[in-house]
Amino acid sequence: MTEKPHYLRLRQICLVAPKLEPLIGDIGAIMGLSVCYRDGNVAKYGLENALLPVDTILLEVVAPFQPGTAAGRFIDKTGGRGGYMAIFCCNDPDARGAYAKSMGVRTANVIDHAPYHGVQLHPRDCRAAFIEFNHTDGSDDVLGPYPPAGPDWQKSIRKDVTQALTQVEMQSPEPAALAEHWGKIIGVAAGKNSAGEAELKLPNASFRFIEGESEIMSGLTFRVGDVAKVKNAAAAKGYKVSGDGFDIGGVTFQLSA
Repeated sequence: MTEKPHYLRLRQICLVAPKLEPLIGDIGAIMGLSVCYRDGNVAKYGLENALLPVDTILLEVVAPFQPGTAAGRFIDKTGGRGGYMAIFCCNDPDARGAYAKSMGVRTANVIDHAPYHGVQLHPRDCRAAFIEFNHTDGSDDVLGPYPPAGPDWQKSIRKDVTQALTQVEMQSPEPAALAEHWGKIIGVAAGKNSAGEAELKLPNASFRFIEGESEIMSGLTFRVGDVAKVKNAAAAKGYKVSGDGFDIGGVTFQLSA
């Protein structure tokens, strides 16, 4: 590795859906989030997208508009259950891609839109979801430029309802093994949380690994101002609410105060 591991941050979580609407509108209304950008660059992959900032982490939803897309195959394979991609910013995406390759994880795609450079790893090798590493020249500040989110993404940050995306939940029949695998790929040592579950801790979020039938990104945890109010908003839109969470976009949105 050619960089300090602690620079690595969670930059973006990508969900996939058969159609953008009504999902994007519902997420925005329930969580109090605003769309900052729709990226025309994804059209070449047969996709459309929308991004909503949750503080400095971007929540993206992509949807295929033509047959034969990777996102469409993902929906078919998973039945629409599970998050699509975890995206990390770092100093040197190419070095991280080369390191992943040395442990048998192939590069699936390289994106070069200066000043942005991204390396996407093969989901079959990553297991559970895509991993992407990216870097934007001149953007060491988390509130700095981030081309995938548009020129003025910072202006769309809202904190009146949702303050932060704090945790990503991953499921696997062997959660400790998946945590170890992801930890090696991203360069973060696997540990355990207070509940004894396998965990990867980053400076701005954590990944929690729990037992489940299949390997998927199963949930996202958000810190909100009023848990009951958000749950009521989800129920009013017709989403299944259970405990302090609700299912939307193929994952469970877990709420904490």
